[in-house]
Amino acid sequence: MSTALDAITTTRIVAVIRLERYDRAIDIAHALQTGGISVMEFTLTGSGALSAIADVREALGETVCVGVGSVVTPAAAIDAIAAGAQFVVTPVLRPAVIEMCQTHAVPVLCGGLTPSELFTAHELGADMVKLFPARLGGPAYLRDLLGPLPQLRVVPTGGVSAENARAYLNAGAAALGIGGNLVPARAVAQQDWAQITGAAQAIVAQVAATTPD
Repeated sequence: MSTALDAITTTRIVAVIRLERYDRAIDIAHALQTGGISVMEFTLTGSGALSAIADVREALGETVCVGVGSVVTPAAAIDAIAAGAQFVVTPVLRPAVIEMCQTHAVPVLCGGLTPSELFTAHELGADMVKLFPARLGGPAYLRDLLGPLPQLRVVPTGGVSAENARAYLNAGAAALGIGGNLVPARAVAQQDWAQITGAAQAIVAQVAATTPD
């Protein structure tokens, strides 16, 4: 189970790819990888997510770590794991999904917003907890949250960008989930892979400039 977690905690960046369809998944993955980001999740809110996971893993192999996002049912988790997902991410507190991932020895990042939700996810065995939507409270909320709950490994997601990445990391984030600011739908539609690579490089630079505790 440690390989995906190691990748997330080492790189401290999870690219969240949320599109209507994933027919250019390999191109997106290449663009992110060229920009220095190797951990990525394809969300189930788009068409073809499971195929994207399988295709990217086949094309790029062990050079990337590919997960699945927006998982809300155990059945969806099983399907994604069967497709090759190396980690599972939920948007909300889903005890049954945590349990299913534990059964299959696949890391799970369980979502929540309040201290109670995030701590419950931790108690239930979530490997990391996803603060979502992070933009509501920003880095100050994360810092306040970790004051009494330092044992949480928090991955803020929603509104994270190159401009605020260091603030979140300095507030105690274990890693960052970055979506639309990294893989905008318009860039994909225009096949502007250089834009995605450039955005990835900007994020990587900000993370590299932040020394982990």
